[in-house]
Amino acid sequence: MRGGEGDCTVVVVGAGAAGTLTASHLVTGLSQRYRVVLVDPVGTTGRGPAYSTTDPRHLLNVPASGMSAFPRDPEHFFRWVRRHHDADTQPQDFVPRHVYGSYVEGLLETASEYPGNARLERVHRSVTGIDRRGDRFVVRLEDHAPVVARAVVLATGSRPGTDWAPADLVASSRFVADPWTQELPEGDLLVVGTGLSTVDVVLSAHGRDPGRVVHTVSRHDELPRVHRLPTTPAVPPPPGITRVAGLDDLRAAVERHVARTVRETGDWRAALDGLRPVTAQLWQGLCDEGKQQFLAGHARTWEVHRHRMPPVTAARLARVVEDGGLVRHTGTVTGAREVGDGLEVTLSDGSALRVGGVVSCTGPVGTLTRDPLLAGLARTGLVRPGPAGLGVDTADDGRVLGVLPASMPFFALGALRRGNLWETTAMPEIREQAYAVAQTVVRALHGETRRRPADVYGLTLTTGRPAARAYNDALGRLLRLQDGVEDGLRQAVALDPGFAQAHTALALLGHEWGATGSWRSALRAAHEAAADRHLDDREISFLDAVTTRLRSDEATGAAALLRHVRLFPRDALAVSVAVPTVAFGGLTSGRQTADLVEGLGKTYGDDWWYAGQLAFVRQDQERWGEAEALASYALSVEPASGHAVHARAHVFYETGQHEAGLAWLDEWIRTCGREANHRSHFSWHAALHELMTCDLEAVRRRYERELAPPAVTGSRALVDSGALLWRCHVTGTWTGELPGEAVCGSAPDGWLISPPTPFAAMHAALGLAAEGDEIGLAALRTTSLAHADPTFRDVVAPLARALQLVVEGDHGEAADQLERLLPTAGALGGSAAQREVLQDTLVHALVRSGRGEQAAAVLDERLGRRTSALDARRRAALRPTVSPEVG
Repeated sequence: MRGGEGDCTVVVVGAGAAGTLTASHLVTGLSQRYRVVLVDPVGTTGRGPAYSTTDPRHLLNVPASGMSAFPRDPEHFFRWVRRHHDADTQPQDFVPRHVYGSYVEGLLETASEYPGNARLERVHRSVTGIDRRGDRFVVRLEDHAPVVARAVVLATGSRPGTDWAPADLVASSRFVADPWTQELPEGDLLVVGTGLSTVDVVLSAHGRDPGRVVHTVSRHDELPRVHRLPTTPAVPPPPGITRVAGLDDLRAAVERHVARTVRETGDWRAALDGLRPVTAQLWQGLCDEGKQQFLAGHARTWEVHRHRMPPVTAARLARVVEDGGLVRHTGTVTGAREVGDGLEVTLSDGSALRVGGVVSCTGPVGTLTRDPLLAGLARTGLVRPGPAGLGVDTADDGRVLGVLPASMPFFALGALRRGNLWETTAMPEIREQAYAVAQTVVRALHGETRRRPADVYGLTLTTGRPAARAYNDALGRLLRLQDGVEDGLRQAVALDPGFAQAHTALALLGHEWGATGSWRSALRAAHEAAADRHLDDREISFLDAVTTRLRSDEATGAAALLRHVRLFPRDALAVSVAVPTVAFGGLTSGRQTADLVEGLGKTYGDDWWYAGQLAFVRQDQERWGEAEALASYALSVEPASGHAVHARAHVFYETGQHEAGLAWLDEWIRTCGREANHRSHFSWHAALHELMTCDLEAVRRRYERELAPPAVTGSRALVDSGALLWRCHVTGTWTGELPGEAVCGSAPDGWLISPPTPFAAMHAALGLAAEGDEIGLAALRTTSLAHADPTFRDVVAPLARALQLVVEGDHGEAADQLERLLPTAGALGGSAAQREVLQDTLVHALVRSGRGEQAAAVLDERLGRRTSALDARRRAALRPTVSPEVG
């Protein structure tokens, strides 16, 4: 049937939020020659059970800031609410659910009104079956002609469960199986279940008749917990939790994670929110028996803590309780019979209740047999039950697994994927699935029947598989901080000259690593490739951000790349450039860096590369134990993880473990470190340990073997080689003339007088000082005073002046300058270990100017934090004016 009936038709079954969002993306992504048929018997669109309520007391259980329908525009719903509902809405506010229904409905209306988009057809019918005819689907409808389609998306949700109800109760007109489609009876009520739906039913019933009593009954009698405002940021899961085997061990690991989070933040919610990125992995890691045990013994505990009610809802419920309007029971319903104008219901504890009606709020049933459509599809093999008997079985991209070939676009999303994902009904999951499924269907209808390759974090690559493999090898080397990154990217574009992502990556890395001129041709090639291919949103965003970064001023370019990271946090290459590391200067510093990296926890979970990045943040926060645990975990998964090695090297140094740190670091350099990029920085760390233990001959041998130009050139010549030379000079550990001229001669063009960043400027100043170039330091001070960046004017310029004074021998004035400067040195960036050379310079100047007591006080403070044979020796050389026993 190729090219025949149904070739341009997609059917979406289910017009709730999930189906409507998918249809909206399809209408937008397909051209006007295509037709999107949205099928559902209900009269509304975009609402479904969750958003069909009209009661303003029924609120979303997620703040407005977290309910955007677009994963790439997280503030979209918040902006819409302020324009269309309440201009005073704040990001942390909980908006009425009916407002969200209007939002989703409006998205589809807007998409379908655009003249260039696909045509939308809304069919208010039930789907009675789906058959395969060749490479097409035939969707059979109740009282309507069948629809032939090229692709089908199932978004039917789950049906309410009533298996618990006695037959006499189910047959009664006073039984409400679905409170969102049926009216509540008059009089007192019994609500079965105690979830979020029950809370809403109680509020509605009490609002209409404050005198009535609502009884609840459930086996556990646990109400949803309450959100806390302001929200505590999510705490990333412990390293390795996705590799825990068995339900008992997993439960213990989660309990430890919660306990630690409560100790650190006072809020257990942050621990559960931090598990969100790895919840699917944790569920998938359980065996079938483990899943069933979780469902039987732990699912309810998880749900009441994970799916919480807004504080305002909790306050309203508390008032109902105070008024005597809510009575809770523990147990089950064992019988029911009609009595006069109501029902007499018997509970499992033997008690009986007289109520006007019974309302089922037990939640949906996940088995296929309870849905006629799914049961029919199961009989033909088009679907099969999901793990633990929940929903339908799907592949990672949502493709339904059954007898159909993978080339036929048949997808499911939302509650139907519960067996595979467990958590799949909240909007953050729904919007990602709707967007991804729509993209895959659009590509299939455009003729791209083969799935595009992806990078190591699942992001699409618009290229062939050989080029993708070369790209991923290069990306892996970048994440491990290994050599060969640019060579790998060049191989990728040689295999596919139209590979825009690889060209863009070459341009960005060439710019950040100071490869003068090369990035311009790479960026030009990226734009030429983009004009010839249909890139996805992430690739387009990356190209736009890199273009802005390379063609505009520093602040504008940094903002563009950071925005891309916010929209596509799994773009690890972009994140690598944004975060200060061994390889990159970064776009943030201090608290900004911590916020950026910690915010990525919900995206990366316990990924080894992310653990290494977080370990470095933790050591910068002086949380040594956490940094060590994270780094050790990352290295257990990937022994070549350069970020983890870097973090661990700092932990050893800052905690005074110099012998152990040196032995471990030397062994890593000898084995895994042979392929490390920026090897000189790891050598710098090893030399620091040797310096702290007063093994001065070892320091000199290492410098000449591993750090002296021309073995080290470019930025590393200043950051590692020059900084070490100056530290040796001011601590009196280098005999003879410093070879500073060779270091400065190896620096990148322009860096000594007009460095690109404050961090580079600090090391340019140290390099000039090591060369004894007071004229160069004066020139650096002049350019810094004229700089637009206040850090250059307020920190770099005084530093250049202070070092100039040291070189000239005016140590007293130099010490005064440095004392004023040090409290602001954090603005220069880099690590505490790198900036410590400035304190060493202060001690040097104080001693040379006859202010030994002040120098002793500085060294005493350092020795109080960290042991160091070198600092102890320097302290002993001074008169013991403060504490002669320190060190």
